[in-house]
Amino acid sequence: MRRGSLRIYLGAAPGVGKTFAMLDEGYRRRERGTDVVVGFVETHGRPRTVAQLRDLELVPRHRVAYRDQEFDEMDVDAILRRRPEVALVDELAHTNVPGSRNDKRWQDVEELLAAGIDVISTVNIQHLESLNDVVENITDIRQRETVPDVFVRSADQVELVDMTPEALRRRMAHGNIYAAEKIDAALTNFFRPGNLGALRELALLWMADKVEVALQQYRDEHAISRTWETRERVAVAITGAPGADNLIRRAARTAQRLRAELIGIHVIAGDGLARRAGPHLAEHLALVAELGGRYVEVVGDDVAAAIVQTARAENATQIMVGATRQSRLDEIRRGSVVNAVVRLAGPGVDVHVISTGSSRPDAPARPRSALRLAPVSRRRQTAALALAAVVLPLLTAVLARLRDRVGLESDVECYLLVVVAVAAIGGLGPALATSIAAFLLLNWYFAPPFHTLTITNSRDLLALVVFLVVALVVSLLVDIAARRRIEATRAQSDARAFATMAATVLRDPDPLPALTAQLASSFAVDGVAVLAREAADAPWRTVTRAGASPPTDPERATFSLDVGDGTMLALDAEHVRAEDRQLLAGFATQLGIALRAAALTAAAGEAHALARGNELRNALLAAVSHDLRTPLASIRAAATSLLSDDVEWDRASSTELLQMIDSEAERLNRIVANLLDMSRLQTDAVALRPQVVGIDEIVWAAVVGLHLPADRLRIDIAETLPPIHADPDLLERALANLIDNAVRHAPVEHPVAVSAATSGQMLVLRIADRGPGIAQDQRARAFEPFQRLGDTTTAAVQGVGLGLAVARGFIEANNGRIDIEDTPGGGCTMLVSLRLAP
Repeated sequence: MRRGSLRIYLGAAPGVGKTFAMLDEGYRRRERGTDVVVGFVETHGRPRTVAQLRDLELVPRHRVAYRDQEFDEMDVDAILRRRPEVALVDELAHTNVPGSRNDKRWQDVEELLAAGIDVISTVNIQHLESLNDVVENITDIRQRETVPDVFVRSADQVELVDMTPEALRRRMAHGNIYAAEKIDAALTNFFRPGNLGALRELALLWMADKVEVALQQYRDEHAISRTWETRERVAVAITGAPGADNLIRRAARTAQRLRAELIGIHVIAGDGLARRAGPHLAEHLALVAELGGRYVEVVGDDVAAAIVQTARAENATQIMVGATRQSRLDEIRRGSVVNAVVRLAGPGVDVHVISTGSSRPDAPARPRSALRLAPVSRRRQTAALALAAVVLPLLTAVLARLRDRVGLESDVECYLLVVVAVAAIGGLGPALATSIAAFLLLNWYFAPPFHTLTITNSRDLLALVVFLVVALVVSLLVDIAARRRIEATRAQSDARAFATMAATVLRDPDPLPALTAQLASSFAVDGVAVLAREAADAPWRTVTRAGASPPTDPERATFSLDVGDGTMLALDAEHVRAEDRQLLAGFATQLGIALRAAALTAAAGEAHALARGNELRNALLAAVSHDLRTPLASIRAAATSLLSDDVEWDRASSTELLQMIDSEAERLNRIVANLLDMSRLQTDAVALRPQVVGIDEIVWAAVVGLHLPADRLRIDIAETLPPIHADPDLLERALANLIDNAVRHAPVEHPVAVSAATSGQMLVLRIADRGPGIAQDQRARAFEPFQRLGDTTTAAVQGVGLGLAVARGFIEANNGRIDIEDTPGGGCTMLVSLRLAP
């Protein structure tokens, strides 16, 4: 069944026009041909609101008695029977009178939505659960009626009904909200201009936050990485350099004027050595927190690229960096972080360069190299330098002996081959050193005059210069190729990770543990956890986790990311690189999808359980309405006869009536016992007390409790059978139900046979009757509650159909199994397999 959609009109205070807007929307839909009813509306006697009802259909209210009074509440049953397309339900946070169908009206609305009915409702900002304490601090009034934020946020549409405080107070003064005798008190208390202004701002901020969450979810689902200027966010680069506190304060003032979020970004050098930061870093981080901002720490070799990547990941619209007083030579040698940020920011992000008054560069203490070296390990660099140190002397010695037969051009080619090999192993740095060393060796040993740095032949000079240039270019190209290979490998790894995430979400019924384990493995973090909480002041609970030390609070984690619906992804890692944030955002999106899928699965399971419960309840009512009434009627008739003064009963007749009362009471006791046993099984409340016991003792105890005639049962169980390990009380109840069921269906001339034998590590008890039997295709249903199949062929067979269901439940609770076979010659045989005692 399709779930209904929910539309909510949100207001900052009573009287802004929520109910008016709801009724107007209902009327417009009715005019377009939609079936609309007013489930509940509270007009508060306002003439314009009453007029807005027009000719809309009103569902009569339900009268609920409470403490000698009657109250009007919404009649959920009447709306469900009416089944309109749209129901208008006012005052979503209303608390129902005790004795109503649900405690809260939003729970009534949930039932309507589950039934496929669209609902339009209203609520004020002060009734949201997460803002309840904030509103109390503003107005000094505690709102007793609240609605969970998660329910309001889950609405398909939330529309803000806005009105300025001045206009709302004028409406109050004109008598359009409260009665005349309440106007003065309202204007001087709750409806003060300051209160209304604060509540209006709360409503606007709450709506902006909901829109922001929906927008971020849309961006994640559609893989949109460019900045959208929907909400201002100011990112400020923090280095810890002297004088940077002016930059941070300037960024905070800008964020305050724009009502924007302040984000501090600090870039750690690629080797992760935080000690290389500026001396005032801790003070600046504390200043960001004091000014209401938050702090993000990332790892990156390219400072400018890391700042821009992080700002884009945070959807920042403005980046503030500090200007420096570095010399032109330093700018040429090291490069300019500011210029690089401006160049990389692109459209949609404004870059502000602020003077910090510091003479030190506004870059990390580790200088930015003009060329970004490929991330080659120190071990490979050492190996490349060792290769050059060994090969260059050997090559020089060999070529020096062949100087008369090998020309300078051939010598240059041999040395160039060594430079290429060193570049391939150790990257650009060792290759540059090798190129310079090779140039000097060629000059000293192979360019006349020998053993001097002087070159007399211009052709030799040109050859050596060309060698040096070619060696440098080749080294650079080899380094670029290595860097591109590493980037391609990383992109391939990211693509493989995304593909694995998508496959996990599609394949696993519960993909959350697999996703978190994959995240912990992919990023080699110490711990990762998905944390959730129901309200802003509620403690965090762990949904799933992976790693050695998963965080338990996002504020104490190294990195956290909002997944949506009050859920956070938290990582405990030494550092998170800037380029990894996009992949983490992808993980967060997949986790959000998995969480929503799990919620839908849980909702489907609850719906199935409710449907199953309804089936059982309906079957119970149908069965109990007859089978409990029958023995009660017999007992009442016999007792009434005995108490009657009109008839003199002889001893035999009195005994017969008393026996009838006893047998019918026993029958009623069995029915009630089966109902209670079934309830215990349905709620998993069966407590086992297993012990070593003989099967003959349990069978005879079950038979004695049934009070059966001696000729209806034939028991053939040897006392020498090995004992079993089971709960004797539960097993006795199960066997009593099976034997009673067999006796009731067996012909009088054919007694029920009960026998037992061992089979491997199991003891098999057989209960055979000669009744009509149970068809093969009906045997699975025979053990379902409230079923009367197979053997039920006569009106004499009575009961609510729980005996076999209870028997199977108790036998399976004892690690046993029950099966059905045909009795030779006709009938049904129940096979109970029980484990022997060790």
